[in-house]
Amino acid sequence: MDTKTYYYNQNYKGNIAIVIGSEGFGISRLVKENCDMLVKIPMKGKISSLNASVSAGIVIYEAVKQRDNIN
Repeated sequence: MDTKTYYYNQNYKGNIAIVIGSEGFGISRLVKENCDMLVKIPMKGKISSLNASVSAGIVIYEAVKQRDNIN
């Protein structure tokens, strides 16, 4: 699966497992092939990757926001 959507356009209300890739390298091909969806975080400027914990926080916050109906 190579199609990625922005993290905020994905539905996180069902049962999910969030896999965070390594900084700079992402996740392996085999792990990607076993994922139901892939998301990306938009970045501005010349940034090629985010710290893994920062990426996790952004995606987990979005999942909590959707589950709790926070606007």
